[in-house]
Amino acid sequence: MSPMTAKAKGFKKSKPGAYLSIATTAAGAIGVVKQARMARKEHDTLRLVDAAVSAAAIVTGLALLFRELKKLGDDDVLLG
Repeated sequence: MSPMTAKAKGFKKSKPGAYLSIATTAAGAIGVVKQARMARKEHDTLRLVDAAVSAAAIVTGLALLFRELKKLGDDDVLLG
């Protein structure tokens, strides 16, 4: 494993890495909301189901990231 790869893996398990992951996951939620609105407007049930499944994946991903932050010992008031 190269030193750069080791640094990248270390960053992923760090507080800044967790915050970055939360931000990118939340940004992905914007696309899901747009997809759901378009599906409702066009009465496209299949796209609406896809948006709902994607939203569930985003919520689960955010919950996992918040749990990871809590394990890292974050002192943020919002995380408890």
